[in-house]
Amino acid sequence: MSNEQEHDERLAVPLRWWAQGTMLVATLWLTVVVAVPGPTAWIVTAVSLSLLALALWWYGDARVVVRDGWFQAGRARIEAGYVGEVAALDAEQTRLVAGRDADARAYLLLRPYIHRAVKVEVVDPADPTPYWLVSSRHPEALATALTALPRRS
Repeated sequence: MSNEQEHDERLAVPLRWWAQGTMLVATLWLTVVVAVPGPTAWIVTAVSLSLLALALWWYGDARVVVRDGWFQAGRARIEAGYVGEVAALDAEQTRLVAGRDADARAYLLLRPYIHRAVKVEVVDPADPTPYWLVSSRHPEALATALTALPRRS
């Protein structure tokens, strides 16, 4: 029986981004409808709203998953055996590790609307990446799931 815990999180953009984007498109519509009366304003607005929705969905579709002996953050994946020390960081620690104390070789999956993260050491000697820094709304749960992964002997 496995004691492995799973974690699955989508780093979706907050509702206020959707509201602000919609207001931006409404402002665009108002500008265009005054300058170009007729169906052109509606077409421009529909295309803009579609592009906005696609961009916000795509940006917020990054997933953080721990399952079946693998850790996936966005498009990157690492096998459990190469995961070293794991630390759940608060907002200040995340700011420091992503800024002043950052290593340029690190893999980052950060979202500006999520202020906490998990730092995951990479212990693969063939990988030049020293650690991953991954945004999470639930960093303690993610750290627990990563710590429960089976390690290499």
